[in-house]
Amino acid sequence: MIRLAPSEADLHAYVDGQLEAPARAEIERWLAAHPERAAVVADWKRDAKRLRVSQALPEQWPANPNLEPAHLRRRVRARGRARLGVAAALLLSLGLGTVTGWQARQLQVASARLPMADAVWAYRLFAVSDRPDTLDAAARAQLQDWLGQHFGALGAMPDLHAQGLHLVGGQRLSTEQGAAAMLVYADASGARIGVYLRPGGRFGQPGQRRDGELLAQYWSRGNTSFAVVSPFEDARARNVAAVLAPGG
Repeated sequence: MIRLAPSEADLHAYVDGQLEAPARAEIERWLAAHPERAAVVADWKRDAKRLRVSQALPEQWPANPNLEPAHLRRRVRARGRARLGVAAALLLSLGLGTVTGWQARQLQVASARLPMADAVWAYRLFAVSDRPDTLDAAARAQLQDWLGQHFGALGAMPDLHAQGLHLVGGQRLSTEQGAAAMLVYADASGARIGVYLRPGGRFGQPGQRRDGELLAQYWSRGNTSFAVVSPFEDARARNVAAVLAPGG
């Protein structure tokens, strides 16, 4: 039973969705009566959401309890928010969003150990959002320059106008193997697909898999792996993958 003042462990369990409904409801009542503590817990929830994007190459990483969300939150608070800038290997400015290096290491936390699970999570976090569909010329140029630095010619942002899609956003990420990115495209109606790229995890041949309501189509070129992530029913996305994948 959760007491009137829940412990920090109780609150972390609440944030991580590990409590039964009665205990969860009791904590929510307590938080409603303590707005300052509720604001802290809300920050934890936002951190946890970002952490879950981090499933890069889960099939190759051993489990590590030191990367559990609650453990990471305690460690980050101990270091102080001012040091997050040092911990971040890659930062994206100009409104494109950020994921710090230590957050990207959490790519294995909720790992399903499936191909390109990180691409699916990145799509859910960055493509399924209420952010405005804007990416000005300066931000686009900066993003392309960054991609070129990390991926060379393979980092050229795809031109999908022939498929009725235009670039509306980009998210730079950092993984254990190096830089990664999620590029978000949309059509005139606002429907979105994501083009994801990261180093390593080479696939011998193109493949695809369904993850809930989403479809991930993936392939490799050189030492870079790619994925097109979209709603499963979006037939146009299958054409996009056919154009971008080897032989397309």
